[in-house]
Amino acid sequence: MGLVRPSRKIQFKVPARRCLLKPPLRIKSVSTKVSEEEFAALEARARARKLTLSEWVRAELMEPREGSGGAAGEVLLGEVLALRSILINLLFSVSQGKPVTAESMAELIARADGDKSRRAMERLTAVRATDPAPETASEMAAESTSGTGPEEE
Repeated sequence: MGLVRPSRKIQFKVPARRCLLKPPLRIKSVSTKVSEEEFAALEARARARKLTLSEWVRAELMEPREGSGGAAGEVLLGEVLALRSILINLLFSVSQGKPVTAESMAELIARADGDKSRRAMERLTAVRATDPAPETASEMAAESTSGTGPEEE
């Protein structure tokens, strides 16, 4: 008689499902370039929360933030409002045929810079109090042209 080989049982491992419901299919991506140092810092933050880099970035981008923007947002909004004020007043002067001099520009800039922080805080306070829908272009135009001229508060 010949050699008898022991029979081998073939076992297949079936991966356990972590969740019965699949998350929505992700088909879009958001990307940015970072330096080696920045990438290492991002990975460290993800590891600290025991997440993959993708999971951590997604959570950071999607989490609502208290105050949305903080001091940096207030400064940025102030600068945008100042630029808006300068542009509106400059265009109004040009449309009226008034010459644009270095002195008139310096005056526009000084006025815009003088009240940009106050105006930014007023806007942010109003938005936080009511959380309205974004302004439409017609509402913004009506606001800029109300009163005797384009000069903003």
